[in-house]
Parts: sequence; C-alpha cells; structure tokens
Amino acid sequence: MQLFKKELAHTFMQKLFAASLILLLGAPSFAAASNDIIAQEHMFKEKGATSDIVNITNTNNIVTKGNVFQIIFDSKLWSEKVKAGERVNFSVPESIYTQEGTLLIPSGSKVVATILKVQKPKVFNKNARVYLNFECIIFPDGSAMVMEAKPSTKDGALKEGPWMTAAKIAGSTVGLGAVGAGAGVGFAFIPNPAKLGTGFAIGIPVGCAVGLITGLVTPGLKYHAKAGESIKIILCQDLCLKKIQNK
Repeated sequence: MQLFKKELAHTFMQKLFAASLILLLGAPSFAAASNDIIAQEHMFKEKGATSDIVNITNTNNIVTKGNVFQIIFDSKLWSEKVKAGERVNFSVPESIYTQEGTLLIPSGSKVVATILKVQKPKVFNKNARVYLNFECIIFPDGSAMVMEAKPSTKDGALKEGPWMTAAKIAGSTVGLGAVGAGAGVGFAFIPNPAKLGTGFAIGIPVGCAVGLITGLVTPGLKYHAKAGESIKIILCQDLCLKKIQNK
C-alpha cells in the first residue's frame, strides 16, 4: 500500500512537471500569436514618405518606418530665441486614419520634441536650421507612446523655404536697383538734364548687380514658425499604437 502511494505521488509529480513545462514553453508562443499581423492597411501617402504600410495585430496598430504625417506648432518658434535641449510641443490637428478607415491617432493628441541643434544663418545666404528629435506622442486620455521621428525635409532640419530666400534676394536686388537708378539720374542731371535716360541706363543695371551680389553673400534667413503652422514629420522607427475605437 505504501509502495502504491509512492508510485502515485511520483506519477503526479511527473504530470505536474509536464504541465508546467507545457505552460512555460507555450506562453511565448501565445504572446507571439497575439501580436501576429492579422491585416495590412495603408496611410494616405504624403510627399517624402518612403512607406504607407500599417500592420494591424490583435492588440496594436503598427505604423511602419518611413510614414509621414502632419502636426502643428503649439506656440511660435524663432531660431534666434531657442537652444539645444529645449522642448517643443506640437498637436495633431485632425484625426489620422488609414485609407481603410482604422483610427490611428485622434485629433488633439500631442507630440513632444527636443531641439538637438540650432544652426545660425551663414554668409552666402545659408538659412538658419533647427534640428529636432520627436520623442513621444501623448493621447487625449493621457496615455503616451514612444516615437522616433524627424522633420520630413531633405536634411532633416526646419528652415525657411526657397521662396522666402528668393524673395530676400529679389528684395535686395530691387532695392539697390532703385538706389542705383536714383544715383544715375542724379549724375545725369549734373551735366545735362537731357541725359536722364542715360542715367537710368547706367544706374539701374549697376544697382541691380550690386543688390544681387549683396543678397547672395549676406547671411541667410532666420527660421520663424507661428503657432498653428504645420510641418510634416517622418518616422525613423516603427510606431506601435494602441488600438482605439473609431469615433
């Protein structure tokens, strides 16, 4: 009888060990299965994006690296008044959905960035540049997710666009052209008022040439952004978002 009890206890321990082993080995498989991709959807592709894929799992929506979306400044940012290490806050102005209709980021969500570097304007018309690292996204309910992103520009920096630069050069050219015209007319009046046309012919080209050269060799523009101004950011890593019920 005692031997039977020992064998029974031994068998019970074997079954318990086997059950524990199954649970131990099966747990990762179950966890992995819960994060398996069950569908693939698509963002509305923005200019500069290298991906539009969103992987849907049982628990998350994963926006893949290379996707681009728009955010807006919560307050103004002037390159001459900020420095590396400062935080900059942004908002998501409109809810972001996939083309298939899945809600990814609700409107009113916040995006937080840190300034990495501020490059001042340089001669030969090189504009100021502000380099940012976008670190996290905060949802309206107060929850947050880690995010890695940067401005979706050629060099990953915020700077004034080519039209603003062209306007600066044009302004300098026209302004000094007018000065040159005035000087030419003044000189034309000295010997003979009839030479007014000659004064214009000499003064305007000289003034414009000086203005163009001045516009090209002077420092570039500072970067100024207003509250509510939009920029595009591109994801540097996959962004794993919690599932949100469509509203």
